[in-house]
Amino acid sequence: MVLDTQVHNEDDYHLTADISPDIFRAYDIRGEVPEQLSSDGVYTIAYTFGLIASERGITRVIVGCDGRLSSPSLVRALISGLCQSGLKVEDIGLVPSPVLYHSIYQSPEQTGVMLTGSHNPANYNGLKIIVQGQSFFGEEIIRLAKRIRQKDWPICQRTVGIKTHNAIQDYITDVVSRVRLSRKLNVVIDCGHGASAVVAPELFNALGCNINLLYAEVDGHFPAHHPDPSREENMHDLIDVVQETKADVGLAFDGDGDRLGVVTNKGRIIWPDQQMMLLVKPLLQNNPNGKIIFDVKCTRFLPELISQYGGEPIMWKTGHSYIKSKMQETNALFAGEMSGHLFFKENWYGFDDAMYAAVRLLQIIADETKTLDELFDELPTSITTPELQMPIAEKDKFNLIATLCEKANFPDAKINWVDGLRVDFNDGWGLARASNTTPMIVFRFEADNDIALHRIQQQFADLLHSIDSKLDLPF
Repeated sequence: MVLDTQVHNEDDYHLTADISPDIFRAYDIRGEVPEQLSSDGVYTIAYTFGLIASERGITRVIVGCDGRLSSPSLVRALISGLCQSGLKVEDIGLVPSPVLYHSIYQSPEQTGVMLTGSHNPANYNGLKIIVQGQSFFGEEIIRLAKRIRQKDWPICQRTVGIKTHNAIQDYITDVVSRVRLSRKLNVVIDCGHGASAVVAPELFNALGCNINLLYAEVDGHFPAHHPDPSREENMHDLIDVVQETKADVGLAFDGDGDRLGVVTNKGRIIWPDQQMMLLVKPLLQNNPNGKIIFDVKCTRFLPELISQYGGEPIMWKTGHSYIKSKMQETNALFAGEMSGHLFFKENWYGFDDAMYAAVRLLQIIADETKTLDELFDELPTSITTPELQMPIAEKDKFNLIATLCEKANFPDAKINWVDGLRVDFNDGWGLARASNTTPMIVFRFEADNDIALHRIQQQFADLLHSIDSKLDLPF
């Protein structure tokens, strides 16, 4: 059912060029509220984006928001700015990002904006944008910011917004129509007080699971823990309940439902690159020679398994927008990154969707006689570090990585420069890259044993200290 609604008139917004340049990131737009991202700022971004969209012939845009405390006020500014630019707005309300993406791919113009702070702290919010089925990122965001600075704002006619309240049910119906579980599973789900709480309980019930819910009330304070399952400290409650209830699996979602965390029946965390190792085998069995994309932070065992299963491994840049763009370029079946974003093109739409990825994982567990912990034991493993972060001034981080890449000399290894510096040895690898979302250099290491790990880290440390001896390295 679709209802016509009037634009929010109770708020008086103003166009402003006084917006922090730091919020215009490589993948999306994100910052602290209200210091970096105010209602006027969101209104201005929306209005300017609406002009750009109208110039491309777009007339309608779908809007959703997450459950953050700032989202109700900022989404009003977002809708008002879009409507003032001349666009009609379909407001689907509080939803996880995958539900907005799903709605976009059902619409003729395939354009939408998600207001979300994703996995960031509670005082953050931001915008993820899709235009005609393509991620709006990189140079497009730079051009948007430039247009705002230049105050390039022709006056447009105000229009009305459009509101729908069936997007969640459409999403659930679509998922359930595509995936069946061969047996009933006992599943613990940690919604982390995020937006997935409005979808996950009904979805996994509809699939026939026995579910035990944690933190399934949307609460922008995130009182239980930070909504980021890529951090071990945020998984402790899920691990405890999985072990106490003897569940088959534990699932955790981030603030907007596009990052997945997984815990085995024994309470072990399966990190996203290991999740991919479980997911790619059935994918490639049904689709020989399929392309699989993974980011530079993933284990070296992943491309080996992809090749072993008859697929084509493609290492690519970290970042959901980069990954989606590469998937469209290569027509890949599936992609994933170490942060927990998983993208199914096979039997889905190619956007990052933690809930759908979890469903596909449950399908594998249901079809197996072995437990998830036993399946995990069969995967190749080595010693790995978590993401190690070194704070650095925003203006310096890319220059440091550029210099590092120029000076890199590893004659006994394979060097990859697709996103920072990744060096693969016979017994392990190391990575240094600039974060696109924070003032950090990110490192990760993997090796067959402690001696190899120490050697690789020392080689990176020597190279970094040859550039700047004062660097305080996190390893």
